[in-house]
Amino acid sequence: MKYAISLFSLLLIISCATPIEELNTSVVIPEVANSSAAGNEISLTKEWVTVAPDISNRLLETLASQVTELGIDISRKEEGSANLILNLDATLDAESYQLQVSEERIEITGGSEAGVFYAWQTLRQLLYNHLWSEETWRAVDLSDTAKYTYRGYMLDVSRHFFNVETIKAVIDQISLYKINHMHLHLSDDQGWRIEIKSWPELTAIGGSTEVGGGEGGFLTQEDYKEIQRYAQERFITIVPEIDIPGHTNAALASYSELNCDGKATELYTGIEVGFSTLCAEKEVTYTFLSDVFTELAELTEGPYLHIGGDESHVTSDEDYVKIVDFTLEKVIALGKTPIGWDEIANANLDERGISQYWASSENTSLAASKKASVIISPAAHAYLDMQYDSLTPLGLHWAGYLPVKKSYDWNPETLVEQLDPEQIIGIEAPLWSETLEDLQDIEYMTFPRLPGLAEIAWSTKDRRSWEAYKQVLERHLEWFEKKGINTYKSLE
Repeated sequence: MKYAISLFSLLLIISCATPIEELNTSVVIPEVANSSAAGNEISLTKEWVTVAPDISNRLLETLASQVTELGIDISRKEEGSANLILNLDATLDAESYQLQVSEERIEITGGSEAGVFYAWQTLRQLLYNHLWSEETWRAVDLSDTAKYTYRGYMLDVSRHFFNVETIKAVIDQISLYKINHMHLHLSDDQGWRIEIKSWPELTAIGGSTEVGGGEGGFLTQEDYKEIQRYAQERFITIVPEIDIPGHTNAALASYSELNCDGKATELYTGIEVGFSTLCAEKEVTYTFLSDVFTELAELTEGPYLHIGGDESHVTSDEDYVKIVDFTLEKVIALGKTPIGWDEIANANLDERGISQYWASSENTSLAASKKASVIISPAAHAYLDMQYDSLTPLGLHWAGYLPVKKSYDWNPETLVEQLDPEQIIGIEAPLWSETLEDLQDIEYMTFPRLPGLAEIAWSTKDRRSWEAYKQVLERHLEWFEKKGINTYKSLE
């Protein structure tokens, strides 16, 4: 099978005088766990011909598409000589991989197709280094595995709406760093962004504006499926969020009956929080929740539905527990695992659910005592919408400024007392969009902080050093420029 990629023969001309200062794997983010390099410099001069008996055509097409920017051509042969060998080995963990590069071939072995894909991301970075930075290519032997099974990135499409192509572009960018979950914040006071066929006014009315009064927009169910398909091809699971019982003004403006007084609210285009709530007294509230999460579960192939639960300041404690408990049980009955922001620990959360720590150690400790799993997303370290410094033109700073070092130099296992590290399933880097209007804005706030957060999610603490990492990140900044990605330029 031949893929429609521009023909290119990878030729690295290495000068004997080129100094070898360090392993070329030191440019990879997240850092590779185990690596060794031979002393000999090598050139790979053949076209990339692959033998991959257990690898799907879909995966091979995705891998090929990710090296078109380097001009590499890949063809598949069932037999005969090849210089790209792709294997599966079920004895390895699913996300683990081995990568060997020699004069004769590149060989990748993954515990699953996901492992092969993550090896490919490592290989891509090695290629960037050698082709774009003109550094020595040497034979290497690598093996690696992830620390956490959940390595997440959240994009808020509610405050400002982002379309399918923008979301796909973000998926492409984060996949290089082995992120494997994309959390989409699909509803909030400012906008409802996912089509619910049984409640069509949610998008017709609730999706019609955004922060600042723009035209808003929404994802049709077909759009959502397309995003999900695209993400799955890059081994990223979509995690959709419908935020309840607060952050619901877009829904309350769409349907008067969801309000306790029976009157629809006005659409909201500001950035304040905590003023809206569903009505716990009305039966229609529970019909609404059941319908919305049922449709979302039917659309979503991944295991998670996020129910929000944060900043519900005008909801009484009794009403909060009643609504959240109903939603938790509904999501579980639909065969999904519920995730909620750390406030949901105050409801009847148990080992079937996941608490996402963002602000309250007390709530997270309570969730841990209830045997819930935990995702770590501390606003002070992981919220990508926080300004880098006082001069940053985008973002907010209610959780403090977040320079690149602060986003990297922390440990998920020590932030919350009385939390067993075994209960942590991973970390997530949320990006809220109050001040963001397009892909360039998303890129500027995401990079260069996301690679460091991805390294925290993939590697162990003993392998991380800011001084060493900073030198690697400087190389990645050069690559961002070549790739046309808008970034914050300083690492201070």
